[in-house]
Amino acid sequence: MFNFFKKQKKEPKDLKEILEQFKVLEGSFDKLSLEFENLKKEHQFSVQKVGIIRFNPFSEVGGDQSFSIALLDGNDDGLVITSFYTREGNRVYGKPIKNGKSQYAFSQEEIKAIEMAEKSSSNRYDEESKNNNSAT
Repeated sequence: MFNFFKKQKKEPKDLKEILEQFKVLEGSFDKLSLEFENLKKEHQFSVQKVGIIRFNPFSEVGGDQSFSIALLDGNDDGLVITSFYTREGNRVYGKPIKNGKSQYAFSQEEIKAIEMAEKSSSNRYDEESKNNNSAT
């Protein structure tokens, strides 16, 4: 009665059955490889790189309550958002980024945020490759 939920493993009887199982595995592998390639293509346009910096635009008063954040995809396309906080209010600015550049001039803080975003991606891949190399 309880065997209904258990997966029955069938051992191959001969070389012919082993080869059939390899063909099934090969088809599954090809399907997974295709899905993985499609996923990589789609992922290229998602946010992959993030850099944020807090700063004080007025050194004599206040704290680091202003910030710039860069959000980039795999092609270095995205945007940078900057928020200036003052006693009178808060101002928020957004600038589009295409291939790491914009038609608008960047502030020093925005440049730092973009550089941090670009480095965050390269550091992540460096760490992944180190981990993969040490495992082999």
